[in-house]
Amino acid sequence: MSGESTIEAPYSQAKLTATAFNHHEWSRAHPIQITRKWSGDAAPAARHAEARIIWTDESLIVRFVCRQEEPVTVNPNPQPGTKTARLWDRDVCEIFIAPNAKTPERYFEFEASPAGEWLDIAITLTPSGRETNFEFQSGMSAAASVLAKQTIVCMTIPWSTCIHKPQSGDRWRVNLFRCVGLGDERYLAWQPTYTDEPNFHVPEVFGELKFS
Repeated sequence: MSGESTIEAPYSQAKLTATAFNHHEWSRAHPIQITRKWSGDAAPAARHAEARIIWTDESLIVRFVCRQEEPVTVNPNPQPGTKTARLWDRDVCEIFIAPNAKTPERYFEFEASPAGEWLDIAITLTPSGRETNFEFQSGMSAAASVLAKQTIVCMTIPWSTCIHKPQSGDRWRVNLFRCVGLGDERYLAWQPTYTDEPNFHVPEVFGELKFS
């Protein structure tokens, strides 16, 4: 994989957290443009987003900077202190990561909303269907900032027994998504899944995350 299907994630010695929206280290990270719907069709420019990924000795950090030309759709009573089920029904940014590139059917889903809510799930795709572990606990944290015509969402995913700290040169499988607004046109994907109906769970189209 190369070009638009590969993300370069730089290593940083900085002590970054989910609230480090404007830290200078982000300028070193590869910009990932999320400009298409899950179907592969172009998404309206007003819904485009850019993501960047950095890794440190402690965690993987993902920042989404999203154009926000419409009111945010969020939980009216957000609970950022605990995992929020069905976060994908509202505005949200997502990253799917498969640390073992040889088994992309085993991956982790992380989500964060403009209200600072979050969700982490472990998933295995089998011939008989999708096995989802909602009890998975990654220790992730999330933060968000809603500005005039822009939303920033950031996630910090600590290394653990399930998601081991990588080495420089390691390559994982990854995809990134944004859900915004209402209706089927709300689903944007960095690597489109090209399914008939909106569906992000297609690991065979995942791009590559290279740790540098």
